[in-house]
Amino acid sequence: MTPEPPVEDEPERCLVPGCGAPADRHLALAEARKAFPDLPEKGRRAPLCREHYRSWKKATKDARKLDRLARGP
Repeated sequence: MTPEPPVEDEPERCLVPGCGAPADRHLALAEARKAFPDLPEKGRRAPLCREHYRSWKKATKDARKLDRLARGP
């Protein structure tokens, strides 16, 4: 008897309202809300598509840089 292959379920979708593209990255919901405050309360993680992940990176670039500098080597 051979084991059955895993069932491929539908890919997770971007959590940003009105998007629905396949998720490329996952962020903590609190981190994602810094750029997208209108995200629904759905779990602890926020799946984002490539386009919205890039938007989050651009929106939080300065804050993330300051955080890294504050921590030091």
